[in-house]
Amino acid sequence: MPMRLPKPRLAGLTMVMDKGLTIQEATNFIENAVHHVDIVKLGFGTAYVTPKLREKIELYQSAGIPVYFGGTLMEAFLIRNKLNDYISLCKEYNISYMEVSDGCITIPHAEKCGYIEKLCAIGTVLSEVGSKDTSHIIPPYKWIELMRAELSAGATYVIAEAREAGNVGIYRGSGEVREGLVQEILTQIPGEKILWEAPQKSQQLYFIELLGANVNLGNIAPSEIIALEAMRIGLRGDTFSLFLDK
Repeated sequence: MPMRLPKPRLAGLTMVMDKGLTIQEATNFIENAVHHVDIVKLGFGTAYVTPKLREKIELYQSAGIPVYFGGTLMEAFLIRNKLNDYISLCKEYNISYMEVSDGCITIPHAEKCGYIEKLCAIGTVLSEVGSKDTSHIIPPYKWIELMRAELSAGATYVIAEAREAGNVGIYRGSGEVREGLVQEILTQIPGEKILWEAPQKSQQLYFIELLGANVNLGNIAPSEIIALEAMRIGLRGDTFSLFLDK
């Protein structure tokens, strides 16, 4: 079986999207999957309407799992010219991971990189590349250009946009991987610096087959963590034979 890098790891990350787990559900999830989860994202703007938000964040943090607010929440602050309020919110909740995205609003790219640089001074930045608008098709060279610039600005990882459904960005509306795009990106951007949003099983399988057990995968549902970890190491039918000759 392939060796999974141990936590805390720099590659092979699994980012889970919490879209509204209760405290009890989050407790059960941590008990079951803490060894396989590297980061939890409080999806889109759910943090704003989550009851017992502080209790939930502290629950994850006490288990050694960094938490961050979805990029949509940051965009909601930005469009209201409230970036400093967003920074204050992160500090209030002891959030040291931050996502910088422009999936819902248009931000000049130099300005976006400026936000990345500013937030890097106070924490770890994950920057998301790609639009949530299905009609906005970004050519491969532009993905590469944007990712390279955002990593240069200080982002620790760039996130390849897919939304929680896995039907935009690096995927077609059907959920099929835009393989040419992915493989062209990988000619210029190191795979270990990319967090591929892959909520669907077929998408997870594609990236495991392409990049191995220690590929970075995100937007994983809490209920799918154990199944994903089994698939990463060849203990699911889809990958059973993948690593036998390696």
